[in-house]
Amino acid sequence: MPKIILIAPDKRVYLQGKQLVSELDNEREIDIYLAREGHAVSFARKFENSDVAVIISRGRTARQIVQANVRIPVVEIQITAGDLVFMMREAKRLTRKERPRVLIAAAANWLRDAQTIAEIMEIDLTIFQRESEADTNSLVLMINSGNFDIVVSGKKTLVLAARPGFKTLPLSTGMLALRSAFLEAQRVALARKIEKEHAQRFTALVQFSSEGIISVDQNKEIQVLNPAAERFLNCSAEELLGQKIDDCLPFVNIEHCLSKGQELIGQTVHWGKVWLSFNIAPIDVDGTISGAIITFQNITRIQETEARFRNEVLAKQFVARYTFEDIAGISQRIEEARRIGVEIAAVDASVLISGESGTGKELFAQSVHNTSKRRKGPFVAVNCAALPPNLLESELFGYVEGAFTGATKKGKPGLFEMAHRGTIFLDEISEMDRYGQNRLLRVLQERQVMRLGDDKNIPIDVRIIAATNRNLAMLIDEGNFRQDLYYRLKVLTLKLPPLRSRTGDIQFLAESFVRKYNQIYSKHIKITRDALDTLARYPWPGNIRELMFFIERLVVIASEKIISPEMITRYWEESDDKLLAHTSMTPNHTKPSAASSEKEIISETIINCRYNKKRAAAILGIDRSTLYRKLKQYGITDA
Repeated sequence: MPKIILIAPDKRVYLQGKQLVSELDNEREIDIYLAREGHAVSFARKFENSDVAVIISRGRTARQIVQANVRIPVVEIQITAGDLVFMMREAKRLTRKERPRVLIAAAANWLRDAQTIAEIMEIDLTIFQRESEADTNSLVLMINSGNFDIVVSGKKTLVLAARPGFKTLPLSTGMLALRSAFLEAQRVALARKIEKEHAQRFTALVQFSSEGIISVDQNKEIQVLNPAAERFLNCSAEELLGQKIDDCLPFVNIEHCLSKGQELIGQTVHWGKVWLSFNIAPIDVDGTISGAIITFQNITRIQETEARFRNEVLAKQFVARYTFEDIAGISQRIEEARRIGVEIAAVDASVLISGESGTGKELFAQSVHNTSKRRKGPFVAVNCAALPPNLLESELFGYVEGAFTGATKKGKPGLFEMAHRGTIFLDEISEMDRYGQNRLLRVLQERQVMRLGDDKNIPIDVRIIAATNRNLAMLIDEGNFRQDLYYRLKVLTLKLPPLRSRTGDIQFLAESFVRKYNQIYSKHIKITRDALDTLARYPWPGNIRELMFFIERLVVIASEKIISPEMITRYWEESDDKLLAHTSMTPNHTKPSAASSEKEIISETIINCRYNKKRAAAILGIDRSTLYRKLKQYGITDA
């Protein structure tokens, strides 16, 4: 509880206060001082910057402290009805008269009660309500008139009335009045404490808010300006406090807010080097507008934060960006693949997507996720061929502290844990080693994962979508893939057609890519129907990825506005794969069959590139690691 002090105007009140404090056992909360009239105000001012919450005093002393505007609330010790009865009885005793003539000189609100008690006790009472020092002469004349048997007043008045044979009686209060004043002071102190806590919370909120905050009064003068506002406006609070906001910040129009109470939301202004968004709201106190609050935000910083957050999320591949609407194509085979994909998305079983490199397996996986009931959960993509077996295990399943040399002290959750309530996409699942396959099979069976080095399982709720560009049945026969895992994965299957078998899609996609890269590179390239037919005669072993990269290269380097078949051949020959162009882009070229095309195309490409693996991989539109694997798969060796 905050501190309470009693400033006693006389020794009697001082001693009463001491007695009451000892009875209440509040010595640590209440201090008592004796300060006679004339010194009480200066004494009270000493406590203005201390922890004193309330001052208790009596009569004229209390009123002097209030009139001096001391910044501490004052509780006055009020004279009670019991005190008045005691004084009237004393007046009778001192005067020894049955109906004494009593003059009370005071400035208080209890004088009407005194009149009522005097009538009951058969006392002729005259009241002189003393308002100021100017009333002193009139009071002296009244006292000297001889019309009164006794004067009841404060000490200063009694000095004026003192003469031989004249009776006086000081105003006094009993313990009940003092006790009531103490209880009232405690209530005021508690209220001030609560008010101070609210004020401190508001101050902390304003001072540490990341938003700029300015408060103005009804006269448009700035009353509050927090540090964030100082930073945004590049000025100091000392410069602006007390100034008219129209003079300091002319872009803030608060006229309608102060006059009509209208809010202004989402306004923007270019201030210095930054863009600010600001809102204006009225301060309404019991239906009266007493001012306004202006809040600022730095739009530039918000945009930077949003971009950083978005980049972090996308970098972790926890967000699926594509839907079935993003899968372009008009052929019957791609339409059927989309239809099957939508049906697969409606259920929650594991999915195995197969197809050649560049056919859009991850695009379909993201579309399935974004159409499924898990679309609000994470989408975690993992390329099993891009990570070595030992690292793949720790990435998929996580590890605990000390699991292996180099493990972080806090451990790390695996990608399966991060995909909880969402989808995990395992691309190139055929490249996972046997041990990883064993671990994955257990996850599929138990729906639990165990981190490396741990001894407890963690339940997970994850949908698995796997993808492969290899024949898993053949790998099972070779002993390189677990048969039970294969059947666990292929609950639902989706086989994506190669581009060469999608009738009409090569032309459709080529035109789409031309429009896309024209916009990106500010070009105006057009491609003729004959040129599109020329593109359609090529088998595109890299599928859509290879076609997209060729069109991008064509749009960038072509100097002509119209692309003809001859230009297609010329720009193809100018690329790294010009030897292959002579055999594949000619009108008389015969497409290889789907069953034998990949081996033949890879073999022909590697020979034409003189066994330069990097160049052959670029021509085929695949990674070098994939090319090495396919060379090994088909038994193609260097010359």
